[in-house]
Amino acid sequence: MSTTRDEALAALRGWSKPGRRADLIAAAWQAGETNVVALAEAARISRPTVYADLRSRGIDPDHRPKGSSVITNLSPLNIEGFTGVGERMDAEYDAALRRWLDVRPGINPRGPQAHAEGMRLAALMDTVARYADVRDLLAHEQTARAERDRLLHQVELRWEALSTASAWLAAHHAYVLAVDEARIAIDMWCERADHALARPFFWDSTRGEAAYRQIREAGFPALEEAQADLDRTPAPTAERLRANLDQAHERRTELAAQTLPFAQSAAR
Repeated sequence: MSTTRDEALAALRGWSKPGRRADLIAAAWQAGETNVVALAEAARISRPTVYADLRSRGIDPDHRPKGSSVITNLSPLNIEGFTGVGERMDAEYDAALRRWLDVRPGINPRGPQAHAEGMRLAALMDTVARYADVRDLLAHEQTARAERDRLLHQVELRWEALSTASAWLAAHHAYVLAVDEARIAIDMWCERADHALARPFFWDSTRGEAAYRQIREAGFPALEEAQADLDRTPAPTAERLRANLDQAHERRTELAAQTLPFAQSAAR
């Protein structure tokens, strides 16, 4: 989580002046905290109140802003012939070294210059492969996180829709399905986040750093900010999100039970 977002949430937890809460909710949202559950917990209010506060400040909760850490370029890699595909690595290395030697017919293939080029190509091969793996893991986590938040928001929308639904039983069933989908999305995100955390991106030499610079200069995104944006404790976060979801659902089930007999009578 970014420092700006941390500071925004800290301010939100300390709100006290009437009317200031919506401003702080909006500030935290714009700082990158688009998880409504986290906002509700920080402000000690309900999630519907978070939605109301956001809308009162001209923010549509259905459209979460994309920060600079979002990975959007997932184009196939090709850096000097290296694609990052594991089973092709040896062949790509051999082809790259042959190309280098072909344009230098007088170079001894076992001499110091060829050795230095071989070391450079080996670092490039390794860095491209690591980059490709980590980029995809981070992109999968970001996609799963966005889907998690979208489906948690969908639960709130489905619950709110019950208040004015003409086909109440169908609307309630849609709400129940939304709860189930949100649970699945939380678990999926947790799994993707664990995988992303387990595979950090790094380089361990000046050759590796130069290779990463080549990747960036070719138009591919930096990974540092996306890695910094990862939740460091996905399992506890997922447990908390599930507990909040289940607690709200349990209470709503009790409330819906009071309406159910009337809805069934009306459906006959």
